[in-house]
Amino acid sequence: HDGLRAVRYAEPVAGTAGAALDFARTDGADGVGSAALVVSRAAGNVRYLTAPWVVETAARDLLAPGEEARPLGRDGGGVTEPMTSPVSARDCTRWNTLQVRDGSGLRLLADLGELAPARLLWGPPEAPADATGPEARAAWARTACQLTAVRAHGVRSVSAWRFARQPLPEGAGLGTWLCTRAETWRGTGSRVLAQFLVPSPAVPAALAARSEGSPACGVRDPRVLAGVLWQAPAGSWYVLAAGSPDFAALETSGGVKGRSDGPLLAVKAAAGARADLGGTLRDGTRARALR
Repeated sequence: HDGLRAVRYAEPVAGTAGAALDFARTDGADGVGSAALVVSRAAGNVRYLTAPWVVETAARDLLAPGEEARPLGRDGGGVTEPMTSPVSARDCTRWNTLQVRDGSGLRLLADLGELAPARLLWGPPEAPADATGPEARAAWARTACQLTAVRAHGVRSVSAWRFARQPLPEGAGLGTWLCTRAETWRGTGSRVLAQFLVPSPAVPAALAARSEGSPACGVRDPRVLAGVLWQAPAGSWYVLAAGSPDFAALETSGGVKGRSDGPLLAVKAAAGARADLGGTLRDGTRARALR
């Protein structure tokens, strides 16, 4: 490690296969960001080298938030036992993460196909925390499969934030809006996903919008606005939209026209309808939907 990059050199114990040399950006890595590095991948499994200050390791399936983490043993050098990795999986039926405990807390680290795993966070942009509590795990259980959208991009951390809850038309319950932001080690090329969750906890999040390089849902610009076309249980279609709390009004134009005061909007629409979405912030500034 030279302060900017971590390097891994590996060669087979036996046989004639070639050696492997891997580099990963780790700019400004602190103790939390240096908790583990990938040592090897084989047969769909991954093993990690953990830092000396890590006192406990376990495997936790993001898709099973109610289950306990499975203890993961380590050898004398801090290398973990193999655990199933989601990187090469053909479907999303399990999403294992490495759970580590150090002197200051519990962390969840996700294998996104690179040397350094990404730290998973939960909470508003100004104060995210490690995604280890019940609420965080319940949300990540429905959004984990969309981590494939940020795989292999030098991601340092991925933070999810519930920016709105919306009463659904026709008494269909309460919808939830999440914004997921992947920050990179290099500081540029961040990826942002807006997701909509129906009331049933068994249904994965629907991707409402995505953007690359946007400051949305970040410390510099915590605002976000997104919309989806949603079908009520009785069959009617609606354009649903939600903005973060600093939106004073929303409106749709184009194929569906509507307006609302506040950060939530629901407008009846036809199946397959397309609409342009915009909003006005409390200070009067106009803002467009994430794209």
